[in-house]
Amino acid sequence: MEIRIHKFFSILMRVPPIFVIDTLLKVGLGTSNEPLVYNSTDDGFQLVDSQNDFFETVATAGNSVFSNQVLSGSQITNDLNYGPLNFILDLKSIGCFLGCIAAFCIFLLWTRHLLIVYIYLASLACLFLSYTCNSFTMNAVISYMEADNTGIGLFALLTNLQLPDLWNGPGWLILANYFFQIALAVVFYGLYNGPKHPMLQYFIIFCFSVPSYFVVYPVPASFMLKAPPVAAFFPLAINIFWLCYNAFEIWRTIYRGYDLLRNFVSNYGLSALFETQWARLHVPSVLRTFWLLRVSWQIARILSSEYEHEDFNYYDMIKTLMVNGCETVTAVLGMTSVISVICHYIGDFFQWVLLNEEEDEKSIGTISAILFYILALQTGLTSLDTENRLQRLCRNLCLLFTAVLHFVHNIVNPLMMSLSASHNPALHRHLRALAVCAFLIVFPVWLLSFLWSQYPMTTWLLAVSVFSIEVVVKVIVSLAIYSLFLYDAYRKNFWDELDDWVYIIKSFGNTIEFAFGIILFFNGFWILVFEAGGTIRAIMMCVHAYFNLWCEAKAGWTTFMKRRQAVNKINSLPSATRQQLIDLNDVCAICYQDMESAKITCCNHYFHSICLRKWLYVQDRCPLCHDIMYKVNNSQNEPAAAEEPVENGHRMNVNNEGD
Repeated sequence: MEIRIHKFFSILMRVPPIFVIDTLLKVGLGTSNEPLVYNSTDDGFQLVDSQNDFFETVATAGNSVFSNQVLSGSQITNDLNYGPLNFILDLKSIGCFLGCIAAFCIFLLWTRHLLIVYIYLASLACLFLSYTCNSFTMNAVISYMEADNTGIGLFALLTNLQLPDLWNGPGWLILANYFFQIALAVVFYGLYNGPKHPMLQYFIIFCFSVPSYFVVYPVPASFMLKAPPVAAFFPLAINIFWLCYNAFEIWRTIYRGYDLLRNFVSNYGLSALFETQWARLHVPSVLRTFWLLRVSWQIARILSSEYEHEDFNYYDMIKTLMVNGCETVTAVLGMTSVISVICHYIGDFFQWVLLNEEEDEKSIGTISAILFYILALQTGLTSLDTENRLQRLCRNLCLLFTAVLHFVHNIVNPLMMSLSASHNPALHRHLRALAVCAFLIVFPVWLLSFLWSQYPMTTWLLAVSVFSIEVVVKVIVSLAIYSLFLYDAYRKNFWDELDDWVYIIKSFGNTIEFAFGIILFFNGFWILVFEAGGTIRAIMMCVHAYFNLWCEAKAGWTTFMKRRQAVNKINSLPSATRQQLIDLNDVCAICYQDMESAKITCCNHYFHSICLRKWLYVQDRCPLCHDIMYKVNNSQNEPAAAEEPVENGHRMNVNNEGD
């Protein structure tokens, strides 16, 4: 329980730096902190972009003043000379960049150091609240004195003890500010982490509340306006002194952290460092919490501004939240974490349906998160306008869902092979696996029929179609092999042609996948050249061309040549006669099954033809005496690297990862 509480507070304390980074990114890009809003029109509510072009407008106006140019509204700063306000905008971008780095460094701190940072920031917040409330009170008192004919209204009321008039005036505000300043002073002193003394506490309380004393005396208004900053000077000096006093300790902590990281990388590597820090910082949970809080805040803002409209549409609000949920890099990361959890639960649901308790090494949630983020970077999701961003987000989610179907097939395929090969009599498990296969066939077909009826032919629709058809082909291949294994399980005799049929079916499926890979490559090349080029897209095309095209073709050709050589070797060996098998009266030493037909090696050992062929995929030596079974040239006598079914499985996994 204590560990969970510590983890909960650690996650909450790391969320504010992400909000700071998100805000600075929006400011640096010239966008507003306000969420997208609705415009009320005659046709209802329309989703609009509330990006604030204030900095661009100021830069345009400023350059027109300094360069003596009169600019129209359609002219942009690209045609202007470099003016002073452009320099201010550059400083703004640099400041936002440095602020993002500082917030990221705070995010990386250990929890105890992060708590110290928040204590210091809380003390500054107390000081800021004190200054703000004192300034507000001074302005209210000055306004009351200016409205009074004598100019010393408060002093006259106090001397004449006209308390009702004083209470109807700013008296209640002065009293409330006085007690509020005392409370802030106590909190400030409690947060102060330096040497404490009772006299220091009294002096801090006096500094916080001293402007409340001056308002009741007939002092000039200029003096009253100077009282809040003067009162805040000493607590601010204490904060600065505290920071400077601990500067050496701060530097030593930073150096220790750097030295620890350097030693860790030298001993375990950079990947191990990334994994440990990822777990220590609870990055997925922090990003997920940040995104949910961000969306909750925007929902509150939208509902508070739109509750008066009778035609308010929650569907439009959902679209608004989707667009706002991926407007910055941090927002995309948060949405990625949420989508990862959703896909993880989808995988758990299918695991529950299939009664599969084995943990998958490659979680659907993790792979889906990586795929969604790559799609977001590849399509430039954060740089698009409102309408195009919503459209692109929906398309990326559609592509992601087709990829999830591939992951579900990767779950059900080994289970079906296991059920059929192990003679599992549990009928309900077979029915559950077949139901999932039926879903993987029916749903992609329905999805394609819907998309092709609603949208014209585009490169995006072509990619979705290829992925969906590929899922259907994979499921059909799995069902065909599953049927063959079931048929072989209920046969009484050994089926020599089983391996050939399995190879033919897998070769058909792999050939279709390879053809689809070529189509996707040319589709991506078309997008890169004519639609939306980019470095990330080019890199992904190279990765796809290497793993899904070159490696697939090379592995397929290698498998074909090994099978061809094995068949030639087996055909050159003599077949055992019926009388020889009767005299031998033994089983195959590879599969331990009775032999109705067999091949005789040069060392006079008997094996099934299909079993011997599979053994030749591994090596050319006899399983019993380890003598070379077939005398060939050195160039043809190289042992194979792996058994063919294992390699086919590897090829399917590589292709799925590429998808």
